[in-house]
Amino acid sequence: MADAGFQAPLLAIRGLNTWYGESHILHGVGLEVHSGEVVTLLGRNGAGKTTTLKSIMGMVGRRNGSIAFEGTETIAFPSHRIARMGIAFCPEERGIFASLNVLENLLLPPRVRTGGFSVAQVYEIFPNLKERLASQGTKLSGGEQQMLAVGRILRTGARLLLLDEPTEGLAPVIVQQIGRSIARLKHEGFTILLVEQNFRFAQTIADRHYVMENGRVVDMIPNAALEKSMAKIHDYLGV
Repeated sequence: MADAGFQAPLLAIRGLNTWYGESHILHGVGLEVHSGEVVTLLGRNGAGKTTTLKSIMGMVGRRNGSIAFEGTETIAFPSHRIARMGIAFCPEERGIFASLNVLENLLLPPRVRTGGFSVAQVYEIFPNLKERLASQGTKLSGGEQQMLAVGRILRTGARLLLLDEPTEGLAPVIVQQIGRSIARLKHEGFTILLVEQNFRFAQTIADRHYVMENGRVVDMIPNAALEKSMAKIHDYLGV
């Protein structure tokens, strides 16, 4: 008989292998993310973190294993079908359209499910964007571009957000603002899986941390145990 207190994970990955051409990048990756969690992927450059996010979205050459979202197996689905299930990917390069202004960028992606944010709600999370409403994508700072990239996917109705290096290259004050925004999104009921090099930042927002090495998950550290695991983290990350 099933445990009445058991909650199936929103995202469950088992035995995931991924290739780019002939290069075997992910080797049996397994992890899970529960509804309402913020979970980070930590690891050195080239560990397979970004490839894991792209594999979830079907944006890789070849993959096998199991990726289940809300109990539905997605390993054979194309990217557009995965997006329409309610998963959104915010890449490290952000993908802002330089020829469009802030509002046009926000309105560009289609809604895939009900419950997406209105433009007004996006501005509430990221008030900087409201001040730059008519600014072209090329005129925004790195922090503003990151806010716009996240705000854009909030409108789609996605409930699982995949964020790749959201603080990369940003000033400390903007990193703090991004952290507050992620905490707010968690409070609003979003589930977030993010790749993050800055484990000190990750510590302020995440529930759990998976550590990757050479295309494998080698550890899972609850956030409450991160401080006690700092020597191990330094060893994993080479810092």
